Amino acid sequence: MIFLALAFYMFAFIAVIAAIVVISTRNPVHSVLFLILVFFNSAGLFVLLGAEFLAMILVVVYVGAVAVLFMFVVMMLDVSIAEVRGGFLHYLPLGALIGFILVMELGVIAGGWTFAPDVERNFIAQPMGSTVTNTEAMGNIIYTHYAYYFQTAGFILLVAMIGAIVLTHRTRTGVLKQNVGDQLARNPSNTIEIKKISSGSGV
Repeated sequence: MIFLALAFYMFAFIAVIAAIVVISTRNPVHSVLFLILVFFNSAGLFVLLGAEFLAMILVVVYVGAVAVLFMFVVMMLDVSIAEVRGGFLHYLPLGALIGFILVMELGVIAGGWTFAPDVERNFIAQPMGSTVTNTEAMGNIIYTHYAYYFQTAGFILLVAMIGAIVLTHRTRTGVLKQNVGDQLARNPSNTIEIKKISSGSGV
């Protein structure tokens, strides 16, 4: 028990400190690196909770794909630090309002656990038996009780992906692009010229 408590406090402390550094550092590349550190420590916390599937997904998907994608995007965009600082005061009231709302929601959740301990039964899934693995139990919950919410989340991610592609796709002058439709619809008489050369008249 002492080892589990020490491991929990170690992972939690490093995750909180790394999360603070993510939003406080001035270099966006360093922010992504500390975000990867947050993901690793969060995966350690999931392992301590017995949710090894969530820990594996966090490392494989978020660290192996999302964080690397963030790194490539940050390095390709060449973010100007001066522009980021200039827009900080402009968006400070909106950011403060959103932060206040999040703190109030966390307070409501903490208060619910303190003043109504029975509320835990409505949020935490009950064990389905010793023969059911962690991954199987999670799949039974997600694809039965929360199937519509799962599909809605996937649809939102699909719309976000399409929106990102549309916003980043722009026409550039001087760049040659292949248009398959124009190539298939072309007329051979406009692209091919047949010349008859008599014998002995060639070069």
